[in-house]
Amino acid sequence: MSLKLKALCKSPWIFHVNTGACNNCDIELVDALTPRFDVERFGILLVGSIRHADALVVTGGVTRQAAPRLKRLYEQAPKPRLVIACGSCACSKGIFHDGYHMAGPVDQIVPVDIYIPGCPPKPEAIIDGVVKLLKKVA
Repeated sequence: MSLKLKALCKSPWIFHVNTGACNNCDIELVDALTPRFDVERFGILLVGSIRHADALVVTGGVTRQAAPRLKRLYEQAPKPRLVIACGSCACSKGIFHDGYHMAGPVDQIVPVDIYIPGCPPKPEAIIDGVVKLLKKVA
């Protein structure tokens, strides 16, 4: 196993991007980062730059305006690139499935490694999804 993958399994740094969500998933993601759920025990840390991140957490169905930006963020991420689709909208466009403004779910824009369904997903489900992703990488 490479040094980068070993570091990733011990301390994954995540970068969050909202591509057109109603903000419920964002609130739950921030709730998962609070001391109540203590994701730092897994080494999970929210970073401010995609260039420092190990995983990209995407919430919301991808709007036409956000699609090129999401693709650009994905290309700027260091390898190995991991993408987490968080919430029903990110997984399948959710309630916006017939919207004219939607470019699609996240997996039609960039490859997705793990899906966390729910509207909104509970913090426990988000933590479980990240831990399963780390086991999948290891």
